[in-house]
Amino acid sequence: MSFRKKAGIAFLILLIIGLLIPNKMIIPVQKATKNSWNSESFWFYPWGKSGTHKGLDIFAKEGTPVIASTSGIVLYKGELSRGGNVLVVLGPKWRIHYYAHLKSFTTNNLSFVSYGEKIAEVGTTGNAKGKPAHLHYSYVTLIPYIWRIDGDHQGWKKMFYLNPADYFENK
Repeated sequence: MSFRKKAGIAFLILLIIGLLIPNKMIIPVQKATKNSWNSESFWFYPWGKSGTHKGLDIFAKEGTPVIASTSGIVLYKGELSRGGNVLVVLGPKWRIHYYAHLKSFTTNNLSFVSYGEKIAEVGTTGNAKGKPAHLHYSYVTLIPYIWRIDGDHQGWKKMFYLNPADYFENK
């Protein structure tokens, strides 16, 4: 069997394993409830330079623990202009969990985080400077859900962005 064929089979097996891992998710701010965010803010337009708000802003006192909404691998820990201090975690089902505006981190790149583990603290970094402290949390699928595309502003991006509130177990 050729290397190319072996690599293709290995990729397919990894893809299937990733899709089979159960996806258990909790609200990623300690002691937050569904009342900690505006339920109308997901996919709200107009929303600053990004055009459409593609996540939830979960409000809490600065320094409140941010917990891993699911188990996964930290792909990126660093700073982005709009997000400020951010963490990007690859979780089950090949989905990305994006945590932004963090005050501080308690994890590192390529580390494994467990469901419910403290990974950061709520802050006001990036374009949240001068605004109430909150966690911007986005939930993104790497496998496009083409049937979700619609006529909304940036509606084609709905094939990637999922409303996290629909997946939280501890609403």
